[in-house]
Parts: sequence; structure tokens; C-alpha cells
Amino acid sequence: MHDLHKFDNIVKELQKKYIAIEQDTDDHLYGLLYSKPITYWDYIQTDALLSLQIQRTTLPDEMVFIAYHQINELIFKMILWEISQVAEKEELNVEYFESKIMRISRYFDMLTTSFNIMREGMEVEQYMKFRYTLTPASGFQSAQYRLIEFASTELINLIDYRFRKDINRDTPFTHAFEHLYWQAAGKDHKTGKKSTLLINFEKRYKEDFLRFMETYNTKNLWTRFKELPKADQKDDDLVKAMRHYDYTVNVTWVMAHYNAAVHYIESGIGDGEATGGSDWKKYMHPKYQKRIFFPDLWTEDELENWGQNI
Repeated sequence: MHDLHKFDNIVKELQKKYIAIEQDTDDHLYGLLYSKPITYWDYIQTDALLSLQIQRTTLPDEMVFIAYHQINELIFKMILWEISQVAEKEELNVEYFESKIMRISRYFDMLTTSFNIMREGMEVEQYMKFRYTLTPASGFQSAQYRLIEFASTELINLIDYRFRKDINRDTPFTHAFEHLYWQAAGKDHKTGKKSTLLINFEKRYKEDFLRFMETYNTKNLWTRFKELPKADQKDDDLVKAMRHYDYTVNVTWVMAHYNAAVHYIESGIGDGEATGGSDWKKYMHPKYQKRIFFPDLWTEDELENWGQNI
């Protein structure tokens, strides 16, 4: 039998906790008498999670496609969770910054290597059939990935390179939004008319994006890095971590995605077009848009040849 006095300190700490929020400690202790013990499946919400994979066809490999992309979105959520901690950290130091960057990088490292699951885990013939039921949807429409970009770097680094000279920190967010690099993938390059892919995306997320862009304008990873003392900005381990993250997201991961797309879209089956109708090669390949989060951490030669040697 437990000695009750051993719990005196715990009870005292509980009292402090509830007094601080003007709550009755007795009520909360009584609540413990009637609460059910937690189980793994309740805590993880396993049943709810496993009910979300709804196929649109009878083709078995569509399940791989759905589950894989849902896993990606969960990882994106974890990445945003880590970035938000850096963004909100009041006393930011090198050790904390580096540890968070490496956590984020490991998530993207995992995403990069995981493309083989999708590439080798679906029969080309099956994919090229069920993909037609996805039109005009596209992985382009991952809102969380766009949030990761906004939270990682200053907005100018996400602007289509053709328009960067005309945009600065005083440019209205609504104007900058129309010139983000990925806008080109959803517009007719001659008329500027937006595709259904882009129209649907903006209808659902544009207002959220604009609010997020403004929020992270002054606390994205690149801005927070430049707030560090000059000596800390030259810390070898931190710079190495920043470069690793930048290259992994904007070259390695993108190319893994690109090569998986090539495997299926250019298989000789189908019309060779992306489901959303975008010019997917120029949109995805890093050598065209040169998406770079932390440009000052790279040499002129590295910037010039970004995404070329892969």
C-alpha cells in the first residue's frame, strides 16, 4: 500500500497550478475518479485516421497514392510545428536554431527517400488510369507546403525571378501574391488566364495565405537567422544546417518528386500532361525558378548553377 504522504508535494503543485488559473483543485481531483484510462487507439485516434483513405476507383494502387500523400501532409504539419517554435522564440540562440533546423531537415530527408515508395509501389498502368479521376486536382495544391515556403524565407525569394526587380518589402501582399513563382504554373503564359487548378486553390486558401505571409514576413527562418549576432551567423554548424535544409527542400526533394513524375507521366501511357494541366517540368525543376531560401549562404557560382548538376 502506498504511503499517502508521498503524494503531498504533488498535491501542493496541483494546487498551485489550479489556483494560478482560478480553478478549484477539488473539482479536478474528483474528475480523475471518473475519467477513463487512456488507450493507444484513443490517443492516436487510429480509427478516425484509418477511415480517411477514400478511393475514387476500384484500382488497388490508388490506396498507396492516397495514403502516401496523407503521410506527406502529416509530415508537413510537423515541419510547420518546428518552424513556428523558432519564429516565436524570444531568446534565440545558435544551439536552439541549429537543433530545430536539423529536425526540419530530417523530415525532408525522409520525404526525399520516401518517393521510392510511391515510384516503385504503384503499377504505371494503374496510376495512369486512376489519375484521370483526379483532374483538375494536383499536388501543386498542397497548402501546407506553401506555408512552409512562406515560413522559411523572405517573400522576395519566392517571387518569380522575372518580377523580382519590381517587388520589395513595401509591395502590397496581394500584389506579391500574384507574382509568386508557382503562379506561373497555373496561368496561360500568353494570356495570363488562370487555370481551374489555380482558381480552385486560391478560392480555398488565398485569404489564409495572405494572412500567413504577413505574419511570417518578420519572423521567417531567414529573417530570424539574420537577427542573430554576426558571429553566430558564421557558426559553422548552423550554416551547414541551414544550407542542408535549403538544398534538401529546393533541390533534392524537388528532384525526387520530379523524377517520380517523369517515371509515370512520361511512361508512354497517357497524354504526358499533369493532372492539373501545369507546365510541370518548368514548374518543378529547380534550375528554372531557382527557389533558394537562404541566398547569402551560397557562393555566386552555387547560385548560378542551382539545380544544374543533378
